[in-house]
Amino acid sequence: MDSELKDTIPTFGGAKGKADVSLSGGMASLTSGPSRSAFEILVIALVAVVIIGGAELLIRLFEVPQYILPAPSAIAAALVSEWPFLWPHLVTTLCELLIGFAIGASVGFVLAAVITQFPFAEKIVTPYILLLVTTPMLALVPLLVLRFGFGWEPRIIAVALASGPMVMINSATGFRRVDLAKIALARSFGASTLQIFTKIRIPMAMPMIIVGLMVGSIFGLLTTVGAEMVGGAEGLGNRLNYYSSMIRMPQFFAVILLLAVIGISIYVLFFLIGKKWASWES
Repeated sequence: MDSELKDTIPTFGGAKGKADVSLSGGMASLTSGPSRSAFEILVIALVAVVIIGGAELLIRLFEVPQYILPAPSAIAAALVSEWPFLWPHLVTTLCELLIGFAIGASVGFVLAAVITQFPFAEKIVTPYILLLVTTPMLALVPLLVLRFGFGWEPRIIAVALASGPMVMINSATGFRRVDLAKIALARSFGASTLQIFTKIRIPMAMPMIIVGLMVGSIFGLLTTVGAEMVGGAEGLGNRLNYYSSMIRMPQFFAVILLLAVIGISIYVLFFLIGKKWASWES
């Protein structure tokens, strides 16, 4: 095969050679998986009722103080009563997450496209990407606060730095796993490098791109909350600090519940995107 058609770019893990395009383990559920029947949904709901009801009963039976572990009913009541105060902080957290993730994902995707087209660029960029992946972004928040103040900017930058490498690594892996026979066929028909990238590489790498977006958004959510706890005057992370300092545990767990809902919503969103844009893999 012509050397021009070979993917000689080293992988981040050091592995070489062609690999089948697939999602391993639980990630495969992004693009495939049987739909649940009504009976399965009923069983899931019953298990949830048993867990929540059992926790309520045990906490009341053993008279566990609220400052140690509040009952589920107290958490639900706190969520309802505190909702007018939590809503602005929820909006702040979501805005910081969306803006930071959009910036990080865009830069990560572009870098993935560049390094898979130019092997020399990957040799230069890879050490810095590994540095970003292995460095806790929360450690940089105080430094960013000193430079940019207590506004949104430090938290948005931290989210972008946390989510971008995840998108880049997964996207680059997907771009490298493209079937070389398809590229050879496209070039034999006179397709340009840009046409090959947009018509072959991106569609075939879509499962890994979606996984990268999902992982990056989850990392972004964790970084957003952590940055708000470290150096934020608003946001759900700030509310966690406030409620824990006041020992208002029902309100504290209400915020935890909101964050859990956001995380589940992110997974469901990318599950639906995967079913639409990457279902061919299954």
